[in-house]
Amino acid sequence: MKKNIAIIMGGYSSEAAISIQSGNVVYKNLDKEKFDLFRILISEDKWVYLDENDQEHPINTADFTTTVNGYKIKFDFIFNAIHGHPGEDGTLLAYFDLLGLPYSSAPFYQMAVAFNKRDCLSLLKPYGIQTAESIYLNKGDKLSFEEIEKKLGLPCFVKPNRAGSSFGISKVYTKEELGPALDKAFEEDDEILIEQFLDGAEVSVGVIFWKGKIKVLPITEIVSENDFFDYEAKYLGRSNEITPARISEIQKENVSAMAAKIYAVMKLKGLSRADFIFVGDQPYFIELNMVPGLSAESILPKQAKEAGISLASLFESTIQLQKLRH
Repeated sequence: MKKNIAIIMGGYSSEAAISIQSGNVVYKNLDKEKFDLFRILISEDKWVYLDENDQEHPINTADFTTTVNGYKIKFDFIFNAIHGHPGEDGTLLAYFDLLGLPYSSAPFYQMAVAFNKRDCLSLLKPYGIQTAESIYLNKGDKLSFEEIEKKLGLPCFVKPNRAGSSFGISKVYTKEELGPALDKAFEEDDEILIEQFLDGAEVSVGVIFWKGKIKVLPITEIVSENDFFDYEAKYLGRSNEITPARISEIQKENVSAMAAKIYAVMKLKGLSRADFIFVGDQPYFIELNMVPGLSAESILPKQAKEAGISLASLFESTIQLQKLRH
């Protein structure tokens, strides 16, 4: 009997529309001869199953089931395609743990840490992972612009601590730009990260669990037409994403080893993508994406294709069949 796979998409953050695109790609590419697939839209207004005609059937949040034509449907596995809150930050995964439902992502704690840039950087530094100098601010904290400039220099980056897809990020060149940049970041999150600018090649490294082992995918070099790899560069074609990256063999070895080490140290699972900037041959870790974009044009699927892995195989690899609910 085929197993029921719920593909959750949407979410409560600015990334909801991108998540729906990712979820529909998973739905299109997973093998329907092997699995019965159900698209589950999760928003602040409703949790619903979208059938093939886009008709909505409510989800019972007490047990995460739905009822169609009087027939109750239970799910055996959750494929998490939610970027941002509440999927990528682990919130929903704790709920699924309580229900005994397996899912494609890393455990909820690891997801929460990875999503929190400040906590992720703090956890990895003792393991020898190089990172840019940074300052953390909570909403209401007082810090003079002179202190920021003295510690980090200009330009610097101002980022929401818990947001993705480059929402709320600014590259700041002058002290006068810091105020508006902080306001913009605080619109996305009440915690922010102010980070030193590193001048070097930017790369993104996909790491997955493949055939029982941690596998580092071919590396992608990011060349943005904009001032940095912002939303337009990521999603509106304003960047060159070159796979495999045009980097030296020693750079490739260094960043591949660091990406694999991060995956192992954090005890991650499923699909991941880590971003780095090189200073000379040394990669500096920037951030971790635990629900990366999943369209055919997204970075991680392109890396998988370069490695000879189809979208169907990539997505199926996250489904741990031995742990499916019977």
